[in-house]
Amino acid sequence: MKKRLNKWFFLLPILSLIFFACETGSGKFDATGTFESEEVIVSSEAMGKLVRFDVEEGATLKQNQLVGIVDTVQLYLKKKQLEASIKAVLSKQPDVATQLAAIEEQIKTATTEKKRIENLVKSNAATTKQLDDINASLDLLNKQYTAAKSNLTITRQGLQSETYPLQIQIEQIQDQINKSIIKNPVDGTVLTRYAKQGEVTSNGKALYKIADLSKMTLRAYINGDQLGQIKLGQKVKVFVDKGDGQQKEMNGEIYWVSSKAEFTPKTIQTKDERANLVYAVKIMVVNDGYLKIGMYGEVKF
Repeated sequence: MKKRLNKWFFLLPILSLIFFACETGSGKFDATGTFESEEVIVSSEAMGKLVRFDVEEGATLKQNQLVGIVDTVQLYLKKKQLEASIKAVLSKQPDVATQLAAIEEQIKTATTEKKRIENLVKSNAATTKQLDDINASLDLLNKQYTAAKSNLTITRQGLQSETYPLQIQIEQIQDQINKSIIKNPVDGTVLTRYAKQGEVTSNGKALYKIADLSKMTLRAYINGDQLGQIKLGQKVKVFVDKGDGQQKEMNGEIYWVSSKAEFTPKTIQTKDERANLVYAVKIMVVNDGYLKIGMYGEVKF
């Protein structure tokens, strides 16, 4: 019995080490790499003073959240000036209905007179010459009406066409005003801020960098012999250091494999460190808040 106990006491440390190594994944990895995220650099689309800029490093922002405004006073004033110009041009438009009303009244009177003369001609109380004269007068009035209406319509359309370039300029200015309103493009955490409220910005100038840290990508490298062990959508185990020689185990999924080989990066170790050419793979890992950009990780397929 005593010999049996001594045997167990002798084996216990060895079993503990084996269990510890399996639990933490230390020294048992197929590839290593560093964590990264899809970073987006948000730049200014307008030139002017940043009258508002609500961005702080470490802050979590939502997609389409308003974060800043570039001064739009001059754009607004120019827009009002163009709107006033359009109003002035349109005020010169003729009132077609009013100007044609007089001729319409003459045509109405002539038509009534024509009917009266036609009745008189039937009763031999008027001559056919009188009827011919009223017909000629009515025909002339109709031609005058058609010509006047055509001229007034052309004048009206001409004045309206003069406003089209002004309206396009207003749309251009409105587009510039819209671009002066800075909206955050993606959900994420602000990594770096490059500008401050009150500064003057310009087109294309970087304002801040943001990334979605809820899911991190571990970019690891494998040699050609390991390609047969992996496939897209494959679930893998990811290990990261958590101090005191311990490792944190997390679940990951392979979602990208490079189609061509590259030389081994100096900072990366593979299972076969003597391999000259390796393939990059990307593994998606749900971040519980522990993972950081640039953190080292190990992968076990």
